[in-house]
Amino acid sequence: MIKIACFFSLLFLFSCKTTTYYIVRHAEKQANSVSADPPLTIEGEKQALDLKNFLQYKKIKTIYSTNYTRTLATAEPTRRALGGEIKLYKPTALIELTADLKKINDGNVLVVGHSNTVDDVVNGLTGENKMNDIADTEYGNVFIVKKKGTSYSSEQMKVPQTAQR
Repeated sequence: MIKIACFFSLLFLFSCKTTTYYIVRHAEKQANSVSADPPLTIEGEKQALDLKNFLQYKKIKTIYSTNYTRTLATAEPTRRALGGEIKLYKPTALIELTADLKKINDGNVLVVGHSNTVDDVVNGLTGENKMNDIADTEYGNVFIVKKKGTSYSSEQMKVPQTAQR
């Protein structure tokens, strides 16, 4: 009888495990750049540090980014602080990315994307059409999706400014 109770207790604990996805648009990019792949502005570099400071105790184990200068520069301070590597994904393969994200059950996840991809990732994870593309001038938001068992919930907040300005 005790073994059965222990078994169901462990089953309950594992079924209640939560994975949290932190989905962000890259930090502020240089708007007047002639490059198709512009770097971050000085403010964007500070926003990337704000993100790192916000996430440093969130048990991030996996970081995803597109292979663009601005997304990698946004993810890099967090990667450097937490270790590990950045997994690259294609902004045109969001269905595949979402499927991969849903399989993660070990640690929390950072996904760095673009104004026209963040909404697709959030909507893909939650299974709902919760949001649309982000305005091209909007930076500094984090979209938090929590998976508990097979249920998903989401919220949005501003990343606190902690880097010196």
